This record gives sequence, C-alpha cells and structure tokens, in this order.
Amino acid sequence: MGAGYAGTARASVAKPQYLPKSIDAAREYDNGYYSLYPRVSEKTRTRIQLHVFPLPTRKRKKSMKPMNGVLAKRKPLFAAVCLALLCSAGTGFAKDDDQNLSKLGAFKRTDTAPGRIVPQGGPYAENLKKVLQRIKMPEGFKIELFAIVPDARQMAVSRNKATVWVGTRKSTVWSVTDRDMDNVADTVDEFSPSVKFDVPAGACYSPDGFLFVAERNRVMMFPAAEYFMESPDTVAIPIVKQGELIPPEEESYNHSARACAIGPDNRIYITLGQPFNVTPSEKVDLYRKLGVGGIVSFNRDGKDRQVVLTGMRNSSGLAFNPKDASLWFTDNQVDGMGDEIPPGELDRVPLENGKLKLGMWYGFPWYGGGSTRTDEYKNTPIPKELADKYVKPEVEMIAHAADLGMMFYTGRMFPAKYQNAIFNAQHGSWNAVKPRGARVMVTYLDAKGHATKTEPFAEGWMNEDGVYLGRPVDVRQYVDGSLLVADDKAGAIYRISYQSK
Repeated sequence: MGAGYAGTARASVAKPQYLPKSIDAAREYDNGYYSLYPRVSEKTRTRIQLHVFPLPTRKRKKSMKPMNGVLAKRKPLFAAVCLALLCSAGTGFAKDDDQNLSKLGAFKRTDTAPGRIVPQGGPYAENLKKVLQRIKMPEGFKIELFAIVPDARQMAVSRNKATVWVGTRKSTVWSVTDRDMDNVADTVDEFSPSVKFDVPAGACYSPDGFLFVAERNRVMMFPAAEYFMESPDTVAIPIVKQGELIPPEEESYNHSARACAIGPDNRIYITLGQPFNVTPSEKVDLYRKLGVGGIVSFNRDGKDRQVVLTGMRNSSGLAFNPKDASLWFTDNQVDGMGDEIPPGELDRVPLENGKLKLGMWYGFPWYGGGSTRTDEYKNTPIPKELADKYVKPEVEMIAHAADLGMMFYTGRMFPAKYQNAIFNAQHGSWNAVKPRGARVMVTYLDAKGHATKTEPFAEGWMNEDGVYLGRPVDVRQYVDGSLLVADDKAGAIYRISYQSK
C-alpha cells in the first residue's frame, strides 16, 4: 500500500522497527499515515501509534531513536487490545450523537477534534495513474486522477467553491476541494467530524447551498456546508431522525447504501433498498407501505413523506431528466440465477400532466430483473393492483454488472451527442463466474425522452484475468463540464475531460 491511501490498521509486524519517541516525531516520520487514524485521545493515540502500528519502512531520521534505548515489544494480546481500542474509538453511530446534534443546532461548540486529512500524491497516486493509462474512451477524451478519497461512493458538487462532497459506506463524509482550480483536488478532509455518521453513502446538494446526507436510517441536512466545512462543528439538522427513515427492526447491513437527489419540485428523493436477495412474502406488504424496495420523497424539512414507487430491489443511483423532469434510477437484480440472468435495469418513472406518476410498480420480487421471474414467486400470481401499475425497464443492462450511480449530462465541454445523455457507473459483479462491469456506460435518449441506445463509454478497470483494478461506483458532472468518476475499490475520484482537435 502506498503512502497516499492510509487509515487501515496494521497490527502484524514482519520485523522490529525503530519507533519515534513522540507524536510530533511520528507526524514528521509518518508523512500522512497519522492524519488518517480515527479520532481518539492524544494519550490513546500515542499508545497505539507507538506500540501497535509499524511505520513505513524508510531511512531513519536522526530524531528516530530507540524508545528508552530498546526496541518496542509488540505482544499479540496487547496489540489486539489496542487495535480494538482504535476501532471502537473511531466508530460512531448516528443513534448515539443526540447531544452533539443538540449543541450544533443551537450554534454551540462541541469541542470535537479536527477531522482526518487524506494526503494526496505519493506512490499510491502514481500507481493509480498507471491504472488510468489502461482506460479506453472515445477519441478526444482524457482521464486523470482528481483525488484520493477512501471508500468513495455517491458524490455531490457544490456551486461556489466547487467542493465535491463524497459519501461512504462506513462512517465518514469527505469534502474534496480543488483550491487552485487546476483540475486536481488539493485537500480531502473529513466533513463534520462532530456528527457520528452511520453508512452516509448518499450525498446530494441543493441549488441554494444545502448539503443532504442520506444514511442507513437517518437523513441529515447541512445548511451553508461550504461555509462551515473548514470547522469540525457545522450546522447539522436531522430532518429525518435516527430510526424514522425505516423501522429500526428493519435495519440491515445489506443494501443499506442510500442515494439521494433534489427534485425539480424542491423535494428530496431517497432510494431504499430492501435487504434480501428476494423479499420473503411476509415482508412484501410492509415494505410496500414504507417504500422499502422503492423510492420515497420528503419536503426538505423532512415532512410529508411520500412513497414514489415500489417493486425495486436495490438502487444506488437516481437522477431527474432536466428536459422533462422525469425520474430515472438504476436497479440491481437478483443473484443466484446464473451469470446471464436476470438483467440489471435502468428505469424511468412516467409522467402524468407533467408530474411524476406516483405509486408505480417495477416488478420485484415477482420479477428478478427484466422479464425474468424469480424462483420464489414464479408460481404465485401477480396481484392485479400491482400488474396494472407495472413499468418495464427502459434499458436491460448486462446481468450482474451492478449499475449504480447515474446522472444526466448538461455541460458544455463534451460533444453535442452527449447532451442530456445518461452516464452511469457499472460497479462489477461479486459472483459472476465470467467477470463483467467495472466501466462507465452512456445511454442516449430520443426526442420523447426514452432510451434508444446504451454503450460503454470508459472501460479498462478489469484486467485480462478478470481482476478489478478499480470499481466505478458513481458519476457526477463537475463545474467545468467534465465528468467525475468515484471508485470505491481504489478509493479515488477520476476526472474525464474532452478537448477537440
């Protein structure tokens, strides 16, 4: 692992190494690893830094003297205890931070330590740049490393500073900023460390400067996020409180990465994946009522919850067509039915009198994807009330490619053929015998707003042996009209630009 992508605890040591005698020396010697350790007290951090984690193997500086004249001994039990301390100190859950949220809402300080900083550049960045040399795109396009961002998921781009907000499936939201506007991020900082996030994968940004973060079971609003981003304390308001997005007893570790978007009606739309491969029959009615396995929407204050649609298995991408205000989303389909079925989906919510037609049904769990019936429901008749509201996919994607984040292109940089086209990220399969995905796709629409053709746009993140060199997870238009691609395997964001001859 290069020095740029750190933050992973390492308790095993191949051979003894000299250790710094102070945290200041560790900061100097470590050149970035220290800044990514989770937030713990200075005393605890010192113990962990000096006794558990080996420093990168480099030429020892003069300040690096043996501690108390001897090499540090790392006993397995002690290392395990310290590792547990570190993990528990850095793990925060949304349900436990009511006190901090109360202070933040009253504009009071929490005395939270500054957040982590992700070093940019170094060997890790150079290795990623080598991978990018493999990526194939249409003539005139170029892909470059924009930022190292651990566990990057859904992105949102702000208007003024051009900061990119990045969610994760862990407990961190990152702010990524190109401060000198040279198309490479200069700083990647932990955003709002005073808030304990729980799977804050979904990030979306409103035109008037509000950042929204959709977690496993909460929705946070951050007014003036660009203004407060330099501080550990931010205005933070839970518009959907912990345990109210879904019933707490329905929380799962599976399919809990939400995606969100601000609609043209100024409401926030959120995907709610259901946790099963195929929903058991006893859960179907409950999930339809709640919008689990569907999309829900709220006013921006979290009120007036509406179930927009159901019959979705698990979506990590949604976007509104800027031309007709229709809502589109990706959907990942049932596993275990073979490599080539069922297909993934790109879906559209129909319009009625210029507005979204609410209450439509997209097939799951009777359909596993496209027209493929699931084994569990193939002998069960589809209820008429659902059959009457069924909407077929606009596009059937290759099976198990895992189509995730998506967007409509409205910039001025790309050629005219891409105007209002849909870009989406294919994450790649976890279980297909024949690997597939790990690329960026583009879908073109006709004059009536329906899909006409889908083709690869950027591919090459999978080598000849089927090993993923990267896994695109989201796409977002940057302020200059270029395309940002998040990769949660590499922990990076790439920038695709175009220059005509």
